[in-house]
Amino acid sequence: MTQEDPALDNAVRRRPSARLTLVISTLRVGGAERVMTILANEWVRRSRSVTLLTFTAPDEHPFFPVDAGVKVVPLALNRPSENVLIGLIANVRRARTLRRAIRASRPDVVISFMDRTNIVTLVATVGLPTPIIVSEHSDPAYELMRWPWPLLRDVAYRRAARVVTLSDAALAYFAAPIRRRGRVIPNPVVPLREQATTPIVDPDGGPTVLAMGRLGREKGFDLLLEAFMRLDPVRRGWTMEIWGDGPMRDQLEAARDRLGLGGVVQLPGITSQPGWTMARARLFVLSSRHEGFPTVLGEAMALGLPVVAFDCPSGPREMIRDGVDGLLVPPGDINALARAIDRVLGDDALRATLADRAPEILDRFSLDRVMAMWDALLAETVSRRPV
Repeated sequence: MTQEDPALDNAVRRRPSARLTLVISTLRVGGAERVMTILANEWVRRSRSVTLLTFTAPDEHPFFPVDAGVKVVPLALNRPSENVLIGLIANVRRARTLRRAIRASRPDVVISFMDRTNIVTLVATVGLPTPIIVSEHSDPAYELMRWPWPLLRDVAYRRAARVVTLSDAALAYFAAPIRRRGRVIPNPVVPLREQATTPIVDPDGGPTVLAMGRLGREKGFDLLLEAFMRLDPVRRGWTMEIWGDGPMRDQLEAARDRLGLGGVVQLPGITSQPGWTMARARLFVLSSRHEGFPTVLGEAMALGLPVVAFDCPSGPREMIRDGVDGLLVPPGDINALARAIDRVLGDDALRATLADRAPEILDRFSLDRVMAMWDALLAETVSRRPV
């Protein structure tokens, strides 16, 4: 992890790089959206001017708290497209509107989050002198995009000033010309504001296993249900909560009932107080098929929850020190996941050891360390720009 470099940070402050324009599709609930909000708030706290452009309508409010100093500009660009051709035409219009908004914000640097938004931002800024930094927030090898988006990304990313990924594995996906522009900056792990200091245990109930995330295929909650069923939770008095929402809700509820888990597994939806929700659990499980750098995993560890996760090609393996502050199991191995859950819930000493070491993630991926990496990147980017 790169240490904070005062000289680089001072360079950023001395040069005309105080005006940052950030671009993201939405500020709804999600890991990338939370990270964007954290960075925006921190840059404002550090006396930088921040404009945050979104593609959402003016009446859609951010899910996460945004500092009053951040100027949020909703551009009302998110509209469904009936087919690829209509979608491409819509994105040309998005690019025109976005270009006007970026020019109006008079930025020294533009930072865009997430693949399709990155492409639109790079197209929108063709011919402008402002350097563009794009940031990937998933593993591009597994986050499949419909044609022609992969081709557009390969072309567009070659004109980015820098391409930021969350792991070395994610950066390795790209062709050499893009890798040469690449930098790896993980997400910061920030304590949840409303979190309790210690997990709350219900004396009248059995252990609760917690999972949290978008109810989509990539999160692997269908695999988690299969693993939990093999543990005979009804007999043991165990329960599980899968928090979140998404396109697989009906499918997951049907799978839960088919597996005979209707009385022990709940899908309560989205929580506005994830810290208190996590504090009620005995174990956090990340069952994702693929990940970027899962914010929710870091938040669970920061709270002092023991964690079990599939060893995805990127993400959990950068965060969990296997056997020290969590357990990693082979990706997609349902039996191994079931055994790991059983092991942690059945071994008080192991659970206590993992829980005791888990909060060290706050030091390894602290906000100050990650901001130092971003500030160094800003200094590097601006230093290459003609003054």
